Formats: sequence, C-alpha cells, structure tokens
Amino acid sequence: MPDNLPRKPGDRVFRPRRIKRFHLKRVLGVPALFSIGYGDVGSSIYYALGVVALVALGATPIALGVAGVIYIFNALTYAEGSAMIPEGGGSASYARHAFNNLIGFISGWVLMLSYIATMAISAYTIPPYLSYFWPVLNNASISTVVAMGIIGFLMMINVLGVKESTRLNIFFIFVDVVTQVTIVVLGIVLILRVNPSVLVQNMFGEGNWPSTQNLVMGIALAALCFTGVESVSQHGQETRHPEKRMPQAYVLMIVVVLILFAGISIVALSAMTPQMLGDPVNGWARDPVAGIAANLPSQMLQDIFKPLVAILAASILLTATNAGLLGISRLTYNLSTNHQLPAALGRVHPRFRTPYMAIIIFCAIAIFMLAPGFTNPDFFADLGALYVFGSLLCFAFAHAAIISLRIKKSDMTRPFKLRWNINFKGKDLPVTAILGLLSNIGIWIVVMVTQPFSRWAGLGWMAGGLVIYFVYFLYRRFRKEHSNDWEIKLDKK
Repeated sequence: MPDNLPRKPGDRVFRPRRIKRFHLKRVLGVPALFSIGYGDVGSSIYYALGVVALVALGATPIALGVAGVIYIFNALTYAEGSAMIPEGGGSASYARHAFNNLIGFISGWVLMLSYIATMAISAYTIPPYLSYFWPVLNNASISTVVAMGIIGFLMMINVLGVKESTRLNIFFIFVDVVTQVTIVVLGIVLILRVNPSVLVQNMFGEGNWPSTQNLVMGIALAALCFTGVESVSQHGQETRHPEKRMPQAYVLMIVVVLILFAGISIVALSAMTPQMLGDPVNGWARDPVAGIAANLPSQMLQDIFKPLVAILAASILLTATNAGLLGISRLTYNLSTNHQLPAALGRVHPRFRTPYMAIIIFCAIAIFMLAPGFTNPDFFADLGALYVFGSLLCFAFAHAAIISLRIKKSDMTRPFKLRWNINFKGKDLPVTAILGLLSNIGIWIVVMVTQPFSRWAGLGWMAGGLVIYFVYFLYRRFRKEHSNDWEIKLDKK
C-alpha cells in the first residue's frame, strides 16, 4: 500500500525483502598483486629454465631475452586492459567486451588449458627439489605419484575453502627474490668473474648452439617463464583503486622479472653445460636452480643454498599450483555468470561456498595429464609446449581486444593508456599491442607446426570446448522458446 494513503484497520503493509548482492572486497594493493603475479612467474624459473635449455641449448639466455621483450608487450597490454575493465576473467573479459561472447569464451577456454598445464608442471617439479631431503623422489614413477597427490590435496583444500594468506605469500616472494638475487651475485662473483670464457664456451662452443628451428622453439618455450599477467588480471575486482594499482604492479613485475631471469640464465650456463642443464634424466632439467646451487665453487655455500633452494622452490611451486587452481575456479565462475558455460560448472558448494564442481573437474584433468610421467620422461617438454599453446593464444586475444576497443570504443575511460601509438583513420592504435599480437601469433604458429602433441591436444581441447559452448547455447535457446510458449498458453487461459 502506498505510504501517502491513509491506512485502515486490518491493512497489511508488504515490504519486499531486498536481495543482497555480494561483491568481492577490494583489499589488494601493489605488494599483494605483485606477490600473486610473481608467485606465478617467479616459480616458472624453477622449471622453465631447464625446459628451454633442453631445446635452445647454449642460446637459452638469448631465447629468454627475446621472450622477455614479448613479455613486456603482454604486460603493458594487460595493464591497460585491467585498468579499463577491472573484473575477473582477464583476456576472456577483454575479448567479450571487444568482440562477443563466443570469442570471449574461446579465449577463456584456452586460458583454462594454460592453468591446467601450469598446475601439472608446477606439481611435477616439486618432487625433484624435495629429493635433496628424500632421494627416492628422483624415481620417475614415485615422483609422478607425489605430483598427483599434491594436486589431489590442493583439490580437497580448495573445496573446503581454506583461505590463502596474502601476507604469507608476500613473505615467501620476498625471501624468494632475495635468494635469487644472492645466487645471481654469487654466481657472477665466484664463477663468471673467475672464468668468463666458460660462459662463451657453453653458449657458442661446438655442439652448444641450436639449429634455427630449435632456437625459435626455445623462444616459444621461454614463454613458460613469463607468466603471471593473467593471474594479476583475475583479481581486478579485489583491488583497491585498480586503475592505478594494477598498472603499477605490472610495471614492477616487468623490472624485477627481466633482471632476475637474465641473471639466473647467465649464471646457470656459467655453472654447467647446456647439456647438463637440459637433461631430464641425469641432469637438472626439472630443478635447474638446484643445479646452480650444487655447482657453486664452495662446499660451504653449497651446504647453505642446496636445502634453502629445495625448501623455497617447493613452497613457491606449491603456491603456483594453487594459484592455477584458484585462477581456474575464478575464470569458470566468470564464464558461467556470463552464460558462456553451464551454470553447473560454476556451482558453489552450499556449505563451503566454493566453486567445487570446477575445482574437482579441472584437478582431475590435471592429474590425468600427469599420467605419461610413469613411462615417458620427455613428456615434461610436451607439457611445456601445451602450456605455450594456450598462453600465447590468450595473449594474442588480449592484444587483439585492446586494439579493437581502441577502434570501437575510443571514448571509453582508460586510466592507463599505452603510449607509442600510430594513428589509423583517426584512432590511436598502440604499437606494443600490435607487435605483441604479431609476435604471439607467429610463435604460436611455430608451436603448431613443430609440436604434434601440443597441436593435437590443444586443438582437441578447443574442439571439445566449442561443442560444450554450442550445446549449452542451443539448450538455453530451447528453454527460452519453451518458457515463452508456456507464458502464451497461460495468458490465453
């Protein structure tokens, strides 16, 4: 009853209950965002360096350098996108705003593949580092079982909803950065300074320089090292002043990552040959930083850094595995909320309030991906190539979306706008996004041509996703039409 009319005895006033809409709390600042991103990208040096050396041999620092330039393009594009569209989803959200739901779904679906591969690689790399304390973990079968167990353990933890501590993450990242800087300084002072010719020999000596095809493939695999941009973008809705903080976090990541990765790769090839660094069976392919610690020219330093690297690497890699799982759950929830995936996949547990269906399904897929570890020691490189397949495609979608939004929605508010633009029909198009798009697509094509496992597994994943998308689309359309029919029948009655 309207409030301005007189009430009569017996009248009841009906006040509908207001529906509460819960939003994520904006609590993250630059240190927290940096710890999230670096927890992903910083952990990759503990395994990606060996994967790159397996293919690029002595040209590993060069491959990492070229991939680092591409990483700058990617980070700058995500800086503009995350400040402009501060919502979870990353490249999937950018593509949805720039193009349509289908393109956004494809970007999100291949991003899921990258997250799953990240989980599998990170978990598979933890046992070799811990083998310093338990040598039995060097056994391939036991190592694979432990990696599967790690993912299963994280699955249960995430379903139960145990919260991660941002402060603890920041502490681990700080210790990790300090340790890596210390290793780089010690390597330069104690190894490279004493015998600088060893680096030249290990890079350009006979049998150490790769073929052109392997060099290009090494650059592609080096993309494994430069992750983290998607992880930061997934937390746009939880960041204080995202229009400022997220670009600042990306710029900080660019500086720290490039300096540390350049130093680690140079010290690694000063401490051991590329064949030792890239050998997955008898070398240090799965635990390259442990290889550096083991080859320091001092028994005292080895005794200090061997256990420190083992503990720190396992901690950071466990964080990275969990970050991949968190990223999948957030992304799945985002896609289901926008009707790009069935609502069942984003279903929240009634008691624990976690997206348990997505967590269980994608953990099961990651565990399945580790199965070849029992019989095929080379599958580690295949996992890396599969990750590259998904991540490069996501980055390409992100660049294309930013370029498209510059054309279609040039008046959109851009708190952080990329510089170095070229004017095309009155629109400012960012040069870094154009170069990023071309370089990511170019390397993705190389991976498609040269890596049969990632080609067929990646294309199969995309095909399966498209089937799910269109079946769900037809189902929603069918329900909508039939609900309209029922409404017409009820109106006639």
